[in-house]
Amino acid sequence: MDGKMIIFSAPSGTGKSTLIRYLLEQEPSLRFSVSATSRAPRGKERDGVEYRFLTPEEFKTKIGNGEFLEYEEVYPGLFYGTLREEVERIWTAGRHVVFDVDVVGGLNIKKQYGEKALALFVRPPSLRALRERLEHRNTDLPEIIEKRLAKAAYEIGFAGSFDRVIVNDEIKKAQAEVLLTVRRFLNA
Repeated sequence: MDGKMIIFSAPSGTGKSTLIRYLLEQEPSLRFSVSATSRAPRGKERDGVEYRFLTPEEFKTKIGNGEFLEYEEVYPGLFYGTLREEVERIWTAGRHVVFDVDVVGGLNIKKQYGEKALALFVRPPSLRALRERLEHRNTDLPEIIEKRLAKAAYEIGFAGSFDRVIVNDEIKKAQAEVLLTVRRFLNA
């Protein structure tokens, strides 16, 4: 199989993770790429499952060694990235890769892989709806929510650079749109 890539980017709280989980359940040829981060685990997160947790020093060493397909310093001292070895592991297993990355990382992957990659941007119906979702999650302090909203406004400005924008207003509709779009891409 010639491995392909499905890239998901979106502001925090748009339902991107829910859409990715649904897609992975529906399409057996896909495998999720576990990103690396320099942040500490949250709740019950486990190393190698939700993320590869690295210290900032380990992250910087891997950057210096050219081990990342893409990486970004999302906030000062807080890194996220995709290790090349993760993509190779999935392709060697004969599967397609699904990424959950920030907009800059997503566009960098798309630029490197062109037609082998489908870049999807998941957008909230509005910033007001996004605020309500973030507040309802009850996982962040108000000042963190404000930072996420400011970042969301910035990220939405990149939506037009993606292959497809999915507005997640109703989850079932968004799930159907994602599944149809991905299946068309994989079968092209």
